[in-house]
Amino acid sequence: MPLLGLSRFIDAFNERVGKLAAWAIVAAVVVSSLNAIVRKVFGTSSNAWLELQWYLFGAVFMLCAAWTLKANEHIRIDILSNRLSKRGRDLVDVFGHLFFLLPFVAVMLYLSTPFFLHSFESGEVSTNAGGLLIWPAKGLILAGFFLLALQWLSELIKRIAILTGHLEDSGSAGGHHAAAEAEAERLVADLVIEPHAPGQPRP
Repeated sequence: MPLLGLSRFIDAFNERVGKLAAWAIVAAVVVSSLNAIVRKVFGTSSNAWLELQWYLFGAVFMLCAAWTLKANEHIRIDILSNRLSKRGRDLVDVFGHLFFLLPFVAVMLYLSTPFFLHSFESGEVSTNAGGLLIWPAKGLILAGFFLLALQWLSELIKRIAILTGHLEDSGSAGGHHAAAEAEAERLVADLVIEPHAPGQPRP
């Protein structure tokens, strides 16, 4: 499928953006630490420091959302999907992407675009004394959902390619969380069936 090339490009782009945005966590920790030190030592602080922490955490959540979807690390409730066949789970994914994720992302893009543009055009500033500009934070909302829309397209392309036999599914294990759960289940099973010598305590 020619669209698989587009999907690979989107995956690589969102992964790169996500890995860069993840460094904002480190920056937020540094800002928070410096703010605490200045407040304790010099008895002063600024709303700008506090708002910068919020902006940095917001950047992580918004700009890493698409990377999370790409890595299949979002939270799942697998009560029903675990009972389905592989093809059944793929069909559920396609249905969820079309009828749940797409409408949600479309609505958020529709609402966040004027939300950001109005703030940018007016040069909106925080109402807190010494606060920062507001429009960069609102821009993160728009950028995050734009990246998520791109990843939605990539995931849909991959799911359809898997269903039609054009792509081998190498990323459906549910991410690191599912791998950890599978390893825990294996260890429990080993403990249950592992023989033990008489008189020896069970592990």
